[in-house]
Amino acid sequence: MRRLTATVWFGVCLVYGQDHHAGVNQRGDQVMGFSHEKTTHHFRLYVDGGAIEVSANDPKDAETRDQIQMHLSHIAQMFADGNFRAPMLIHDRVPPGVPTLERLKKEIAWRFEKTAQGGRVRIVTENAEARNALYEFLRFQISDHQTGDPDTVSAMPK
Repeated sequence: MRRLTATVWFGVCLVYGQDHHAGVNQRGDQVMGFSHEKTTHHFRLYVDGGAIEVSANDPKDAETRDQIQMHLSHIAQMFADGNFRAPMLIHDRVPPGVPTLERLKKEIAWRFEKTAQGGRVRIVTENAEARNALYEFLRFQISDHQTGDPDTVSAMPK
């Protein structure tokens, strides 16, 4: 009986995980305005903050590149204003770190940068509490988007 219970519980968790990830992708496509299948996301943790990076998988896909740039420029401004509704809609919950990021919004710089295939939001703060909240937020993104990015802090590449 225990084995059957464990097997059923494992199956429920597996299905929930698949359903949750599919929901993240579906809601993300709607909120972000571009297909997750045409893009690659990265979430970076740096000593002074971090970065959110999105690029079009096809270097010739100017439409997706432009959609990424528009989305990330909006996200940088929204997050700077303490508005984290977009990730709440995508993930169907308040991501870890958000309450602190909202409270300490004046301590954090969110800067949008264009790249050849999309863009990045570079995030910098000298406030240790804000930085730790940012790390929580970015680690959650890595996990929920299943990007495979390292969840360790590194130096910003030059």
